[in-house]
Amino acid sequence: MNLSFFDQFTSPCLLGIPLILLSMLFPALLIPTLNNRWITNRLSTLQLWFFHLVTKQLMIPLNKKGHKWALILTSLMMLLLTINLLGLLPYTFTPTTQLSMNMALAFPLWLATLLTGLRNQPSTSLGHLLPEGTPTPLIPALILIETTSLLIRPLALGVRLTANLTAGHLLIQLISTATTALLPIMPTVSALTALVLFLLTILEVAVAMIQAYVFVLLLSLYLQENI
Repeated sequence: MNLSFFDQFTSPCLLGIPLILLSMLFPALLIPTLNNRWITNRLSTLQLWFFHLVTKQLMIPLNKKGHKWALILTSLMMLLLTINLLGLLPYTFTPTTQLSMNMALAFPLWLATLLTGLRNQPSTSLGHLLPEGTPTPLIPALILIETTSLLIRPLALGVRLTANLTAGHLLIQLISTATTALLPIMPTVSALTALVLFLLTILEVAVAMIQAYVFVLLLSLYLQENI
């Protein structure tokens, strides 16, 4: 029973071929293609408004040099948002519950922001490792601490997204299992449990959107430090 709760986090396979790449590419099919009704289509107008809103929010912490990253950050935000929300549907697989995938997204982008800072302003980037006015005896310890905190940033990004989504999916499965098990025995308690499940599902929808936004927002803040 305990092992079956974690079966939902196993990557599905077909003839021995992992389908995680297919589940990652599926959100791209939800974006409509260009046609002669592109401007007057209500769905495309709503999507363009949402893209503009997301891009505006992500670019607020950045100066003009950081606006070159608008396409990357907005695309990443849309990818994570659609994957997280589609993963809440029944009988679906959520790739963002895999730490390997989240680290594959977090580490290269974090490294890109770090290398951008070292290339454009090496003195300022290295100066972040030692706060101004530090007493001389504490310099080695502070440099070690700041370096460690810098290096664990991508790990924190990946673990935060994985832990929040995994915990939410496990809670939904546990409560739904309890609702089904209590239905023939205690229908009243089962109804209350179903109400809790409904509220938890609404909470998980909010968590799915917030975690996608936080992931990209932290990357934009790391970028701002280095430009």
